[in-house]
Amino acid sequence: MGAGGVPMTSTRRTRGRPRDPEADEAIMKAALELFVERGLEGANFEQIAKRAGVAKVTVYRRWSSKEELLTQAIERARTLVPEADIWASADAAAQPADEQLMDSWVRTFGDARFRAILAQLVGSSVTRPSLLATYREQYIEPRRRMVRAALERARRDGRLDADAEIDTVIDMVVGAAMYRMLIDPDASTHPAAARRYLEEVLRQADRLLRLPDVPHRRGEGQEPGVQRSGHAPT
Repeated sequence: MGAGGVPMTSTRRTRGRPRDPEADEAIMKAALELFVERGLEGANFEQIAKRAGVAKVTVYRRWSSKEELLTQAIERARTLVPEADIWASADAAAQPADEQLMDSWVRTFGDARFRAILAQLVGSSVTRPSLLATYREQYIEPRRRMVRAALERARRDGRLDADAEIDTVIDMVVGAAMYRMLIDPDASTHPAAARRYLEEVLRQADRLLRLPDVPHRRGEGQEPGVQRSGHAPT
C-alpha cells in the first residue's frame, strides 16, 4: 500500500529523462546476438547490458523480462511490410495485398539471421515455452490476422478456391517455409528461387483444396473428375 492507503501498482514510472533510442537499439541488437549465439539461457540481462555497453539497470527499466525484450527485438529485426502500408496500396489498386505479403515472405526466407532466430525459438519451445508464447501473442497472431485478411481478399477475387480453409492454407505455407528454412536452408535462399518455391506451395495448396472429397474407402464417394464448387479438373 502506498501513502494514504492507496494501493501501489506495477506500472512503471515514466518520469525522468526520456529514453535514448540509441541505447534501445544497442540493447535489442545485443539481445538478438546473444540469443542466436547462446540461446535463451545465455541471453540474460547482465550479458545483454555488458555487450550493449549500458548499465544493467538501464535494461531492467525498459523491459520486465528477457522474453519481452527478445520479442520486441525479433519484431524490430523483421522486414515485413507494415499492415497499414499493405492495405493502403491494395486500396489504391496497386500491387495486391497478398502479393506484397509474398514479397515480405521472400525477404524473410533469405534472411540468414532470421533463420538462426527461428531455430532458437523452436529449440527453446519445449524447455522454455514462455518466449514462444510471448512471441506468438505479440507477433505471430497479429501477422496471421493480416495474412488471413489478404488471403480472404484473394478468395473473393477468385484467385483462391472459394471453399479454401484459410487457416489451413496458412499452416501449409508456413509449415513448408519453416521446413525449408530450418532443414534445407541453402535450397531456396536466392529471392527468385524462394519466390518460385513459395508460389508453388500456394498452387499445390489451392490444387489440393479443389480436389473432390476423399472417400473413406477406395472406390467409394464421388465419381472421378467431379470437383467441388463447380471447379474444372486441374
